Amino acid sequence: MKVLVPVKRVVDYNVKVRVKSDGTGVDIANVKMSMNPFDEIAVEEAVRLKEKGVVTEIVAVSCGVSQCQETLRTAMAIGADRAILVETSEELQPLAVAKLIKAVADKEQPQLVIMGKQAIDDDANQTGQMFAALAGWSQATFASEVSVADGKAQVKREIDGGLETLSINLPAVVTTDLRLNEPRYVTLPNIMKAKKKPLDTMTPADLGVDVTPRLKTVKVAEPASRSAGEMVPDVATLVDKLKNVAKVI
Repeated sequence: MKVLVPVKRVVDYNVKVRVKSDGTGVDIANVKMSMNPFDEIAVEEAVRLKEKGVVTEIVAVSCGVSQCQETLRTAMAIGADRAILVETSEELQPLAVAKLIKAVADKEQPQLVIMGKQAIDDDANQTGQMFAALAGWSQATFASEVSVADGKAQVKREIDGGLETLSINLPAVVTTDLRLNEPRYVTLPNIMKAKKKPLDTMTPADLGVDVTPRLKTVKVAEPASRSAGEMVPDVATLVDKLKNVAKVI
């Protein structure tokens, strides 16, 4: 069984994000970039399925600038067998990414697509669902446990009321949540091996996909600064401040 794992290059989660002075976006100049953490979990899950003998090939795919090759090399160091870069300098929005992944899936014919539930830069949480709709595939989102057998995937997901278990037919798309697994540490030997694994490059035009942005970012601004907390001696003082200072009760 072949698994396709889309991965995204984002600002590293340890970096304090700065907004550009003109408010047009986030400043990424000289900023450390890394693989989206949810996508890293998706790669790890695909590798674990391969180690169980369920999966035979893992293909990582990324859409974006040429530097995304570094992200794909990381995916291959974790355990992906090969990678595909859909290279473009255009701003890619969730629908465009979903169309690109569908075009790649049409060429590769995977039985399962595992991707992060959202990217930590835009927090859109749309690409997996849009891909499933475009492809007409089954979908299970926010997975905290995944097993595959007999042409079906059983996915346990966390919901407000507890846990929900879904059984879906393949081909399917699964989006990963934080509790699904803990990605392995990438060792130096595996990083060296990843350099020799095949990485193909194509463009949206090669796939026949129009990635022209449909949405326009009007303004990006930092959240309003909050005043420091205050210690109070007793409950009566707390209630008084909530009522007369904060005016929330």
